[in-house]
Amino acid sequence: MSTDSPKRKITLSGLKKLFELYSFMRPYRVQYMVGMVFLLFSSGASLVFPKLLGDLVNVGSSGLMAEEINRVILIILAVLAVQAITSYFRIVTFVNVTEKTLADLRRSVYNHLVKLPMKFFQSRRVGELNSRLSSDITLLQDAMTTTLAEFIRQLIIIFGGVAFLVIISWKLTLFMLSVVPVVMILVVVFGRYIRKLSKKAQNEVAESNTIVEETLQGIQSVKVFTNEFFEMRRYKSITQEIANTGIKNGRMRGAFSSFIVIGLFGALAAVIWQGARLMGIGEMGVDEFVSFIIYTAFIAGTIGGMASVFGRVQKYIGATESVMEIFHEKDEHIEEDRELLPGEVLKGSIRFEDLSFSYPSRPETEVLSNINLQIKSDKLIAIVGPSGAGKTTLVSMLMRLYNPTSGKLIFDNMECQSMSLTALRKQMALVPQDIFLFGGTIRENIAYGKPKATDEEIIEAAKKANAWEFISTMSEGLDTIVGERGTQLSGGQRQRVAIARALLKDPKILILDEATSSLDSEAERLVQDALDKLMKGRTSIVIAHRLATIRKADEIIVLDKGRIVERGTHERLMLLDNGVYRGLSELQFAV
Repeated sequence: MSTDSPKRKITLSGLKKLFELYSFMRPYRVQYMVGMVFLLFSSGASLVFPKLLGDLVNVGSSGLMAEEINRVILIILAVLAVQAITSYFRIVTFVNVTEKTLADLRRSVYNHLVKLPMKFFQSRRVGELNSRLSSDITLLQDAMTTTLAEFIRQLIIIFGGVAFLVIISWKLTLFMLSVVPVVMILVVVFGRYIRKLSKKAQNEVAESNTIVEETLQGIQSVKVFTNEFFEMRRYKSITQEIANTGIKNGRMRGAFSSFIVIGLFGALAAVIWQGARLMGIGEMGVDEFVSFIIYTAFIAGTIGGMASVFGRVQKYIGATESVMEIFHEKDEHIEEDRELLPGEVLKGSIRFEDLSFSYPSRPETEVLSNINLQIKSDKLIAIVGPSGAGKTTLVSMLMRLYNPTSGKLIFDNMECQSMSLTALRKQMALVPQDIFLFGGTIRENIAYGKPKATDEEIIEAAKKANAWEFISTMSEGLDTIVGERGTQLSGGQRQRVAIARALLKDPKILILDEATSSLDSEAERLVQDALDKLMKGRTSIVIAHRLATIRKADEIIVLDKGRIVERGTHERLMLLDNGVYRGLSELQFAV
């Protein structure tokens, strides 16, 4: 996702989301109102300034004494001081409010994000979500700190300036409003078109760079397929487009420059001509005329700047909508860590009753269909089947990463929907095949299974998992940094750290995605020994890829196309003619 949030049209729904965002500012509304007061004072001071300059011209042209000139100068200096002081406090106040508000917003977005169900993360990329927490909220920071204040300041200057102009000369004001704003609006439209052409040129340059990069990276394929001249033509085409866009941009910039000379300076000359005519017939003084010209310049510059602010507001609304979309997703009911109630403690029996499931993204395809299965506590159950049979989905149901489409999942005679999600998952542990370790220390990764564990408990778990033998040889011991995703450890070491983490949690229900298939013989022996210790005294469910490792299972469940097609012990299943399990077993051992 791009770091720039897309511009959105300013709609009623967009403004509604904008006001939702400002609800996070509610605790700091008093400070924010103080900042608005400072904004009004600084804007008011800037409006008074052109009038005072006109008075200074009037005093000088009237031949009054130096004391009067000094008095006006002192007033101007006082106004400048007020503007400088109020501008400082306005910026400081708005920044304080914005930083506190965005800190609350970041925490709220993150807290809501980690509580969302797995189906949300299936349809989102990590980069996209990270962008919402970083670039989108950073964009909101700029908008809340400067854009909104600038927008209000510009409105004050435009309407306040026009009010002063009417007071000075309503005739000249009407003339100015019929000329200057029209020219400024045309300048803005012209400028936007030129920026669009510049952006197009940048995109074409980026595309040409992509062609160069792809060609050089795949130079062997280019030569093998004798496509050198094809690549030359492709690059020639894009460079010609870049040149054509650049030439068109140059013509437009030249026309824009000519328009500025004729339109902007012509409009100014027209206002001065009309003002001079009014002075000639005695309807306007020199001081009034000077003030009028300065106010006109203020208003013209502000109208020109409004387009930039308006564009930032559009981006602001786009970023707000992106962030608020997260809050509109329904989260899981997660509780703070607490002691289990007597009725929540599991014995470990599990029952599936006519359970079916389809992923939300593919509701027409049943991944699991009419699963009926009873698992007794403290038993070892293996789940096998060809790729795509639904093995991983079935254990995802157990951990309630997804809810059944139909049917029931029952733990110890309690339907899963009626149980606390936190209490259920607290009594489960997963050791996957693809181990994910956080980038901190070995201690932190093992303690993830029980964050308040003592060093003695962590070491004991490491010993049972056959991990202490390599941890103790490291100079930093438990404080050894494992690196991003545990890359500083070998595959077998990562598996044993994950097993120690599960041992420390001491779950009643253990789920294993067979963890030894990609290890060498020695690492496999150590990991298998640790797994045997881990499975004792608890209900264990193993997704088996290598059938040799699950021959001692109390029951083997064979899945195929989302249905249970066979069940029984290894010996019993091997007796079935044309059985799925027997076919898989013979295929593996034949290899």
